[in-house]
Amino acid sequence: MNRLERPLDELLSADFGDWQPLLRRWRASAAGQALVSAVDERVAGGTAVYPAQVFRALALTPLSQVRVLILGQDPYHGSGQAEGLAFSVPAGQRPPPSLRNIFKELQRDLGLAWPTTGSLLPWARQGVLLLNATLTVEDGQPASHAKWGWQTLTDAICVAVADDTAPKACMLWGAHAQAKAHLLAPPGARHELLLSNHPSPLSALRPPVPFIGCGHFGRANGFLQQAGRPAVDWQLP
Repeated sequence: MNRLERPLDELLSADFGDWQPLLRRWRASAAGQALVSAVDERVAGGTAVYPAQVFRALALTPLSQVRVLILGQDPYHGSGQAEGLAFSVPAGQRPPPSLRNIFKELQRDLGLAWPTTGSLLPWARQGVLLLNATLTVEDGQPASHAKWGWQTLTDAICVAVADDTAPKACMLWGAHAQAKAHLLAPPGARHELLLSNHPSPLSALRPPVPFIGCGHFGRANGFLQQAGRPAVDWQLP
């Protein structure tokens, strides 16, 4: 099950390596305290909140290893879908429409074989930070926690990614992700911002920058290699 059962306070007590100072500051802030209390109250009251591993993206991808940032909106709101990584679903789950369009673009852009899994875990382990702007959601209610204050944390994560001087490719798909573009382009930064429409069926083929045809995966690897960093192996099992 992907339902959140442990208090956020307990999850935050884990060791998150070089993300720990940022998480500690956020947890001590008024915004962090209010959000933790609000989410834990909903869970304690029996509401189904996803995912179980709220901070999994940070646990799998240390700040010092981030090469690519892919920014999503909020977790999938169906049972068994969200696994704490933007756009990713656990192995065995049918990929949702946006993820299928991501696979279509990978196939078109790089000629990769269609994956047998919807889990993007191999990317996270290569330094692809799969971050949602909002980290929790209630069952069957998309964007239900979008205005609860998660942005105070995810904005800080984006700033930390941008302030780290190692060049990175940042894929910003859709208006929600592109609203954070200013955080990822501080003066003097050497990061590459790749912008397109969201991969959802409603926008993937529409102007001004259709997701299908954007070429972001190949462009990210080209940028990384030119900057002297290893390319990402985008092929999934």
